[in-house]
Amino acid sequence: MTTVEHVIIGSGINSLVAAALLSRKGDSVLVLEKEDTLGGCMKTDEITLPGFHHDIMATTFVLFLTSPAFAELGEALGKHGLEFCHTDKPTGVMRPNGSALVMSMDHAANVAEFNARAKGDGDSHSGIVGGIGGDADFLFSILGGQLWSWQMAKLMFGQWRRKGLKGLKSWFGKALEPARGWLENDFKSADVQALFAPWPLHAGLTPESTYSGQMGKVIAFALEAAGAPIVKGGSAQAVAAFKNLIEAQGGKFQTSAEVQSIAVVNQTAKGVILADGTRILANNVLASVAPGQLYGQLLKGHLPDDEKAAIDYRQGRGNFQLHYALDGLPKWTADGLENVALVHLADGVDSVSKSANEAERGLLPAEPTICVGQPSQLDPSRCPNGKSILWLQIPDAPVVVKGDASNEIETDGTWSVSTREAFADRLEGQLRRHISNFDEIKLDRKAYSPADLEALNVNLVGGDPYGGACSIDQFFLWRPFVGSVNATTSIRKLHHIGASTHPGPGLGGGSGFNVAKALGA
Repeated sequence: MTTVEHVIIGSGINSLVAAALLSRKGDSVLVLEKEDTLGGCMKTDEITLPGFHHDIMATTFVLFLTSPAFAELGEALGKHGLEFCHTDKPTGVMRPNGSALVMSMDHAANVAEFNARAKGDGDSHSGIVGGIGGDADFLFSILGGQLWSWQMAKLMFGQWRRKGLKGLKSWFGKALEPARGWLENDFKSADVQALFAPWPLHAGLTPESTYSGQMGKVIAFALEAAGAPIVKGGSAQAVAAFKNLIEAQGGKFQTSAEVQSIAVVNQTAKGVILADGTRILANNVLASVAPGQLYGQLLKGHLPDDEKAAIDYRQGRGNFQLHYALDGLPKWTADGLENVALVHLADGVDSVSKSANEAERGLLPAEPTICVGQPSQLDPSRCPNGKSILWLQIPDAPVVVKGDASNEIETDGTWSVSTREAFADRLEGQLRRHISNFDEIKLDRKAYSPADLEALNVNLVGGDPYGGACSIDQFFLWRPFVGSVNATTSIRKLHHIGASTHPGPGLGGGSGFNVAKALGA
């Protein structure tokens, strides 16, 4: 029987951040991973051809680079091999009519370019990012800090004194604006609207979602300030750096270690029991798992009320991944996209909304919103000399396939291989229209449906990479449940972390950071 101070279930970014901070404190830490490799959604592998290293899921680390976790751990992780690759062009958009727009990390250049597309659009952008910067301390505390805390109460009081009650009410009202309202009110150019319209999808939202406008503004601010960095060698290298750091501090890892249940005595977590019967005693249990897994399996029988809440917990849309090995660099049909980290293929607010709505209704979108990553442009070590790779994320894929919005793909209600490949063909057709030499350089591809992604990571329920629907009733104070208080549960010494908990999805490591700090790290 093993005894540790902290046992952590799962090895995604939040678990690794918590383990790094707690082991640095000198506490004994054991990280348990069900799969045979560490990292959760941070996986890199040669899934197409030998020598082509693809990030199968997560790839962009802007949220980590701008996080409190990186501020504390970045230097140490760098000593253990973590290195980022950048471009000064983090994002762009390519529209069906052939027009394109690129956003750089040069604020003045963005203002000038947006004003050239439509008079006043650059000035609006400047006011938006300036406003985010001016409210940064308060805003990022809400987005990432402990919401139930004296620190948050003091921040709220400070904002009340600064803005007044009416001003604070107005601030929160504006923060709840959907992205459609923000984009259509603040920008006249269809190109500028199209540039920003897809980004709320990466927060698990749609253009019509409450507060998606605020999230879009925050993302615009972050992209301009920090870019869209990737890890040199692949996201798995970030996992390796964390592992090296944590082990150097005395922490330990165990893979192929499936937790069957959490041991509970008198409503207090005492450790975990593995599927092979091994018992691990711990003073604290940190569980980076989906709510259904935590309450429906690991705590089964201990929390009837929370079990009911877990059953009612709603997942979001599925995700679809598509990866290409290419025999050369893609030639975009519009200038300026060659060195852009992430290019969206979308026509604007309406097209993004339509794609998301079709997926939410169980349909394969007729014209999906596509995010095209060009990692080998930032990091040539990802593939052989003269070759390249593409990383495609499609944020709008139905969890259950009820049909096809174009009535072209026959489905049987599941993500069968034939459905997956037919949908991949549709995506490839969109890509081909924007890359003139695509057929000449295509070597191989690998597609992952929502069902495939869930098979890779049990926390991606239905292929949802955002830990559950991010609608307002399941976010902030109410994530994962309306009665949630920070990362606590009604079982003492059991802490729930991960994308299903505040501050939600992404590679920021926020929930792991907050719990580690609450435990004295």
